[in-house]
Amino acid sequence: MEIAIKLFQFILSISILVVLHELGHFLPAIWFKTRAEKFFLFFDPYFSIFSMKKINGQWKYKFFSKNLPDTEVTEVNGKKEEVPIDISKLPDSDWRKHPEQTKYGIGWLPFGGYVKIAGMVDESMDTAQLKKDPESWEFRAKPAWQRLIIMLGGVTVNFFLAWIIFSALVGKNGENIFEADKITTPLHYTEAAKKMGFQDGDKILKVDGNVQKDFKKLALDVLLSDEITVLRDGKEVTFPTNDDGKAFAFQDPEPKAFLTPRMSPVVDTIVTKSTLDAGLRIGDKILSVNGKPLNYYDEVKPLVVPNAGKVTDFKVLRNNQVEDLKIPVSKEGTIGILAFKEIQKYSVHNDYNFFGSIKRGFTLTIESLTYQIKQFKLIFNKKIKGYKKVGGPIAIVKNMPVNKDAAGHVSIDWSAFWGFTAMFSVWLAFLNLIPIPGLDGGHVLFTLYEIIVGKPVPQKVLENAQMVGVIFLLGLMVLIFGSDIFKMLTGGL
Repeated sequence: MEIAIKLFQFILSISILVVLHELGHFLPAIWFKTRAEKFFLFFDPYFSIFSMKKINGQWKYKFFSKNLPDTEVTEVNGKKEEVPIDISKLPDSDWRKHPEQTKYGIGWLPFGGYVKIAGMVDESMDTAQLKKDPESWEFRAKPAWQRLIIMLGGVTVNFFLAWIIFSALVGKNGENIFEADKITTPLHYTEAAKKMGFQDGDKILKVDGNVQKDFKKLALDVLLSDEITVLRDGKEVTFPTNDDGKAFAFQDPEPKAFLTPRMSPVVDTIVTKSTLDAGLRIGDKILSVNGKPLNYYDEVKPLVVPNAGKVTDFKVLRNNQVEDLKIPVSKEGTIGILAFKEIQKYSVHNDYNFFGSIKRGFTLTIESLTYQIKQFKLIFNKKIKGYKKVGGPIAIVKNMPVNKDAAGHVSIDWSAFWGFTAMFSVWLAFLNLIPIPGLDGGHVLFTLYEIIVGKPVPQKVLENAQMVGVIFLLGLMVLIFGSDIFKMLTGGL
């Protein structure tokens, strides 16, 4: 049931983002009287699940229909050539006879979607129509500034969608800030943190010259930083963050765990029924795990994770008496306890009015974009090897947020779902702007070249660049999927 709910959320989120992104291309194309031949959610190689088209004023529908060719092979001057099909010879009931109308549909390959715009070299690599002189309704016949607006429409919608969602979330739910200034206990610096340059007793003042007031974001800021300023032995010290330490942190399933406030190992929240059944109670203070003593809450996880799937010995202090418990550890290496109430001492809830939520939503959108750009740099860092943490659709589905109660019942956490959708919308906007042929950024780059130089990129160059871009993107998709499957088979996902 849990995986079904996660899969449903992923498909719903992707569907919303794809439809709105492609709408961002579609609407400007229509405004500029450019013909949009197809508008599809999901890809439709060979056939589509559903399609519809307005013909002679009436909507026509098809289910599980095979894609018909738009070209035919004919002999010209003794040579066989692929040319656009002669639609005048087609019967009126054939949808291809009405290219002026957009064909809408749902494909069967849920990896995105597309708008096919006439006269444009896109991922379909349909270049037959480009051999003729451009028609007034074709993309290539439009002024460069109109083509630029059409190509930027998708990422613009992604940005504004994220802004709207973030604004709605903080307007409805407010925002909890984990105030770093309220933390009076010492911070726990793991071996990874010390390799970055931290020392026990350090108090973080600035990250890359900026003060981070929300402790929840501090660890990520440090991982993405170039330098840190701390208070050490009464003096301000600034040091560069060592990539060796970041690489060490990224080896952990939770890279941000290298930096946590130290808290007493007192249980204040239990969310797993098997742990309750084993006898653990709220208020118990954990003294040891499998005979290994501990003093702080952050020491519990490193002792529990190695016992994944096993029944583990715990000693707890309850009403000044030591109790021995045998608690089953999940396959994920958890027992379902939290120090939620302890963390609440550092949490401040902020509510926003309408205009305040719009302003905060914009800030969160820019912040999310900034994080995406900084994280993208880590992928190519030779020491950190961030590419090992890159996940594809399988990894995303596995990590989709859900609510799970003590009895194990699972439901959708709608606030978390919309938060994920907003963040993913920003991520898609950023990825699509990368100047790679096959992505929006590639088309934008060529169009900007035309505006600056005053002449278009040769058609053959566009076709070859698009081919290289499509091959690269397909190879990247295979690599990411292969990584997902390998991690799943080896237990790393």
